[in-house]
Amino acid sequence: MQLTTGTVIDGKIVIEGDPFPDGTVVAILGPEVDESFEVPAEMEAELTASIAQADRGETISIHELLGRLRRIS
Repeated sequence: MQLTTGTVIDGKIVIEGDPFPDGTVVAILGPEVDESFEVPAEMEAELTASIAQADRGETISIHELLGRLRRIS
């Protein structure tokens, strides 16, 4: 699974970073026109740390993640 951000320009979503291959099915989550996105300070710190971890390449595959989730459920 790949996570990226983008901007709507002329009714089309222009993503940042490497493009997805043609035919890729994506899910899109967007705020309402007047909606803001706020998180508590402790959650923001955790998200920032997680993004830094991913930027360093400290990630696991979706298969490993699903395996871990199965073991704890």
